[in-house]
Amino acid sequence: MSSGALERDLLAAASLGVYDFDDALYLPTASLTGRLFPKERIWRRAVEAADTVIAGNSVLADQASQLNRNTVVIPSCVNPNEYRMKTDFHLSETPRAIWIGSPSTERFLQAISAELLHAHRTHGLRLTIVSAGEAPLGALDAMVDRVGWDIGTFANVLASADFGVMPLPDDPWSRGKCAYKLLQYGASGLPMIGSPVGANREVLSLSEGLAPETESDWVDVLETVINESATARAARGVAGRRAIEAHYSFRAWQGEWCRAMDVE
Repeated sequence: MSSGALERDLLAAASLGVYDFDDALYLPTASLTGRLFPKERIWRRAVEAADTVIAGNSVLADQASQLNRNTVVIPSCVNPNEYRMKTDFHLSETPRAIWIGSPSTERFLQAISAELLHAHRTHGLRLTIVSAGEAPLGALDAMVDRVGWDIGTFANVLASADFGVMPLPDDPWSRGKCAYKLLQYGASGLPMIGSPVGANREVLSLSEGLAPETESDWVDVLETVINESATARAARGVAGRRAIEAHYSFRAWQGEWCRAMDVE
């Protein structure tokens, strides 16, 4: 494990030391490992030593710029061409939401478990979870179908769903997240539902996604997407794909990235 000295020395020795981060690594953690090897100390030393710091959103950039004036915002991006664009927006007999992520973030689904289960009871909604996790999710297990993440198949799995969900708590860690799940849903042409926290808010606004804030809002938007016409869902999907191509693709940020890396 590192104390940050290795990162600091490597960045300081490089002809151009660039540090890129996309999580709120400056926040302390309560785990034993976090106390022995504090991520915030590693982050601080790397930020201070870098010639250029690239932050995934403005919240992260605000923190880094206090230590390094040469901080720029380049959002997390995807290559839309790596995703299969959804083409059929008619619901099957069983509507299907999808969530993609890591085992450590599956807990965020618990915040909307009652609302998901309500849609399961009233509309037969199922939830596909694309993750390496296997831990039980309590009452949600009644409506969950697990699919292991695989680089060769995840794009097809995404496109097979009817819409994507990304619940988040409104806390300092989540405000530093970079909406990557939404970017993947948008690249797949899926209608998006997400908590308007941090970078999620901007992505949802640009992509005509739905941004529920309260428990009743989640009930309403789930019913909206399930009950609206295939044409309406298709319009949401197309708007999302266009937004990702225009604002969150590698191509869209290529010039800014080259300037940050001092590449012609």
